[in-house]
Amino acid sequence: MAVRIAQAAVHLPTTFRVNKIPRADLYFLGQLRNYQSCTLLSARSAFRNGEFLGKGSSQQQEPARLSTVGSAETAEISHKATGKNKKVEEIRVRFAPSPTGNLHVGGARTALFNYLFAKSKGGRFILRIEDTDIERSTRESEEMILHDLQWLGLEWDEGPLIEGDFGPYRQSERNSKYQQYANQLLANGHAYRCFCTDEELEAMREEARILNLPPKYTGKWARASQIEVDSELLKGTPFTYRFRVAQEGSLKIEDLIRGEVSWPLDTLGDFIIMRSNGQPVYNFCVAVDDATMGISHVIRAEEHLPNTLRQALIYQALGFTMPRFGHVSLILAPDRSKLSKRHGATSVGQFREMGYLPQAMVNYLALLGWNDGTENEIFTMEQLIEKFSIDRITKSAAIFDQAKLQWVNGQHLRALPSDEIAKIFGEYWKKAGILLASEGSFVNAAAEILKSGVESISDAEASLLNLFSYPFQASLSSPEAKVMVEDNLVEVAQAILKAYISEELQSAIEAGHDGWQKWVKTVGKALKRKGKRLFMPIRLLLTGKTTGPDIGAAIDLLYKAENSGIVSPQAGFISLSERIDILSKVDWDRLSKGLASHTLSLQNNSILSH
Repeated sequence: MAVRIAQAAVHLPTTFRVNKIPRADLYFLGQLRNYQSCTLLSARSAFRNGEFLGKGSSQQQEPARLSTVGSAETAEISHKATGKNKKVEEIRVRFAPSPTGNLHVGGARTALFNYLFAKSKGGRFILRIEDTDIERSTRESEEMILHDLQWLGLEWDEGPLIEGDFGPYRQSERNSKYQQYANQLLANGHAYRCFCTDEELEAMREEARILNLPPKYTGKWARASQIEVDSELLKGTPFTYRFRVAQEGSLKIEDLIRGEVSWPLDTLGDFIIMRSNGQPVYNFCVAVDDATMGISHVIRAEEHLPNTLRQALIYQALGFTMPRFGHVSLILAPDRSKLSKRHGATSVGQFREMGYLPQAMVNYLALLGWNDGTENEIFTMEQLIEKFSIDRITKSAAIFDQAKLQWVNGQHLRALPSDEIAKIFGEYWKKAGILLASEGSFVNAAAEILKSGVESISDAEASLLNLFSYPFQASLSSPEAKVMVEDNLVEVAQAILKAYISEELQSAIEAGHDGWQKWVKTVGKALKRKGKRLFMPIRLLLTGKTTGPDIGAAIDLLYKAENSGIVSPQAGFISLSERIDILSKVDWDRLSKGLASHTLSLQNNSILSH
């Protein structure tokens, strides 16, 4: 980074216009830690004197010890041309998943918080793929993660498929950059080559175990002479790059969510930044990437908090301006254990397949550790962007409650326009093999009637199948049905059968709501019934159930389903004519006697006459 800054300085005149500097170089200029208020002339001088490269230093040179780090403020550039400070203040956040599996709801929430923070501040949301785990990373997993983020509406400003000024955005494509900064640390004495064998390292771990101490590198090659190092290099001995850590002092950050966090340095030991196979280690990659991509704020799960120590030390050693850190508490299962597969669905893809809406997932994920300070729980994406602030993120762990997610989903589902609900339901019903077509008057009417009892799209399948079913005999065992049978249910059945045979019932259904209501009143008047004594028996006899949607609307749907040919043969649909046929065969005397003696068997059509 420093070389790039200085090179940019050398090739610019003393008087320059900021808007003519390439964006990436402008950012790097702002990153100068030791030259935050320098002029371009001083940057030129630093480059020519070799200060950035550690010119003339031996490999094992020890750096100045820096024991304390605070949160970094926005970098400033000043120059002689104007004598004024020019601030680089752009908010840049990132979501950096590893493509080793599906997008977990915890990762999705992290992405969401970063997205909301960036958009609320007019900043940029960067997607970076951390695929340095070569054995476990797959392009298939990466594609699934990208698809899930897009489904949630978390469109990134820079990243895969949307290149920007700070790419590439896959770590596997940035190895030359990691090598560059590893060599810089080696040159300025903040890193050294370690030639320890696996056996030597295991012996160190065993010694620490015996002494009941945390495993820690003893620093054998930190004290080696250049002659010893050159000897091993001539022999071709494999080596790693280790970062040199001070053995006294502490490092402190001001976490945006958790407040002040500090670590003693003497427990860490010199850690590896580059493996012997040339592959960089995670913490080194992250520090270099965040710095060179101009990340201003790092918002991530609290499980990454221990990584901050190593990353901050790398920032210091390379002269990078540290981002502000904010560590979000974990998402726990209802039993307060870490949310995992044994608790059911945990990935965004699974919830999508289960029929949840993306806007509902976004809304619910936002509530896992954040609130706007009011009792409101239903938000659109636009409202979340408007109201989001980091200081409203809670420190306590969030509990994933699928029942609450279902409720939130239901709120968003029912808020959709009727035509959109019909489109969603119709496509789902056709895909599930219930209907032969995904649109039409039947689909529109069914969606409108059933939406009130649906919390997720998958519920729509069960609701329609329930409408199509006719569990008449099973419902007769309920207390409600027994009351109706004892209240002369047979007379209502006979009125329905008579109306169907005369086609009076069919005409009433075809006449719509008013026609249906008129027929019901006529039956009630003839039988001297009204209210529940009239409506409940009609519901039981025609739908086979004691509860459900509006009876008139339900019967209208059944009639449309029977005559439209839209229902799949595999849907288990019992048509209105089939229901009338079943009612015509009921042995009402046997039914009444069976209920009275509590000996009624509902198996093998026992209430039907033969």
